[in-house]
Amino acid sequence: MSILAGIDAAAGGEVLLIDNLGRTDEACVGDLVAIEARQAGIAGVVVWGCHRDTDELAAIGLPVFSIGPCPASPRLGPDSTEPPSLPPVAGEDGDLVVADSDGVLVVPAAVRGDVTALAERIVTAERAQAERALAGDSLREQLQWKAFQERRRAEPGYTFRSHLALINGAFE
Repeated sequence: MSILAGIDAAAGGEVLLIDNLGRTDEACVGDLVAIEARQAGIAGVVVWGCHRDTDELAAIGLPVFSIGPCPASPRLGPDSTEPPSLPPVAGEDGDLVVADSDGVLVVPAAVRGDVTALAERIVTAERAQAERALAGDSLREQLQWKAFQERRRAEPGYTFRSHLALINGAFE
């Protein structure tokens, strides 16, 4: 499916997922795609591949996430007048796409509520821990690091994740 067909199929407020096979030798999204997507009411673009026109994309203001920038446009094969057919990116209608400058996560609709609740608990715990750390209460003290190490020596199978769950801590 072409990018424009994806834009046609998207409803306002959705995120357009584009699969360019993780290619890093060409950019399949640039300012023109971003302008078209924004005008169609798309909330953002996620590319499994590269983008170009980074400065223009920033000015357009539509969030675009990719593997990274590449100045080269896609090139057609020597015997082809059509771009290659690309498989769909992993994501379906109803899935939640969460993205920031660290990366992109596609959450399947079936587990959206559970993942969102867990993420909210982690963010709340981390913010509280950060505030306490900035006030002088070290993270190692907050997370009872010495107690974890002692129990781990006695129980080699005891994991830090288990410890965090036990003390309602987070360290993501």
